Amino acid sequence: MRYMEAGNQTGILEFVLLGLSGDPELQPFIFGLFLSMYLVTVLGNLLIILAICSDPHLHTPMYFFLSNLSLVDMCFSTAIVPKMLVNIHTENKAISYMDCLTQVYFSMFFPILDTLLLTVMAYDRFVAICHPLHYTVIMNPRLCGLLVFVTWFIGVMTSLLHISLMMHLNFCSNLEIPHFFCELTQVLKLACSDTFLNSTLIYFMTGVLGVFPLVGILFSYSQIASSIRKMSSSGGKQKAFSTCGSHLSVVSLFYGTGVGVHFTSAVTHSPQKVSVASVMYTVVTPMLNPFIYSLRNKDVKGALGRLLSRATSCL
Repeated sequence: MRYMEAGNQTGILEFVLLGLSGDPELQPFIFGLFLSMYLVTVLGNLLIILAICSDPHLHTPMYFFLSNLSLVDMCFSTAIVPKMLVNIHTENKAISYMDCLTQVYFSMFFPILDTLLLTVMAYDRFVAICHPLHYTVIMNPRLCGLLVFVTWFIGVMTSLLHISLMMHLNFCSNLEIPHFFCELTQVLKLACSDTFLNSTLIYFMTGVLGVFPLVGILFSYSQIASSIRKMSSSGGKQKAFSTCGSHLSVVSLFYGTGVGVHFTSAVTHSPQKVSVASVMYTVVTPMLNPFIYSLRNKDVKGALGRLLSRATSCL
C-alpha cells in the first residue's frame, strides 16, 4: 500500500477499497450479483428514457422529470459499480487518489440530484391535482427547464465545495477504506488534518438538501390528499392516486434506504454492516425505480410496449 507523510499531499498514490467482504470464496458471487443488478439498472433506466423520448404522449412535464431521474439513477450506479467489479475481477483493491476524489464527487452529486428531482416531481403533481386548470400555464417548458437546470447547478456546486475542502486534507499511513466505494465520511476518517469544516459542511448540507426537500414533498402531498378528498367522482380519485402512487413509492424507497444507512452507521461500529446497508441506496434503489414506474403507470407501460414492438419489427 502506498501512502504519504502528513503535509506531503502529492505523495498520495492510492487508497485501498476493502469491499463488502474479504472472503475469497464470496467474490465470484458478489461479482455476479452486482454485475446482474448493474445491467438491469442500466437497461431498465435506458428503456424508460427511450420510451419517454420516442412517445409524443409522454412529452409532458411529469415524464420530462422522470427521464432526468432515470438518467441520474443510471449514472449513479455507473459511478460506483464498474470500479467495484474491476477490483473484484483483477483482485486489486487499489484506487488512485484522483479516482477516489472523482468517486466521492459523483457519490454526492447524484443523490443530491435525486433528492431535488423528487421534490420537483412532487411540486409537479401538486400543481396538476390542486390547480389542474392552470397546470399547462404554470408548468410551461421554460419553468421545467429552469427547475432541472437549478437542480443540476445546486448538485454541481455543492459537490465541488465538498471536494475543494477535501483537497486541502493530509492523509497518513492508513489508507484502507472499509467500503466498496469512496464514500465521503469514510475517506474523511483517514485524514490526519482537522476535518471540522468538512464535517460542519456535511451536517449543514444534509439539513438543507435533505430535510427541506422532504418538507416540500410532505407539504405537496398533504395538499394533494386534501384535494383528492374533495373530489366527487371516484374516477378522478383513482386517476390522481395512480399518478402519485409511483412517485410516492420511489420517494419512500429513496428516503427509507437513506435513513436506514444513517441509522445503521449510528448504531453499529461495524463498517461491513454499513457497507451492506449502503448497497440499498447505491445499487438496489436505482435498479427498482424503472420497475416501479413501468408496473404502476399505464402510460409508461404502454410506451414501453410500443417501443419494444417497434424494435422487434425492425429486426
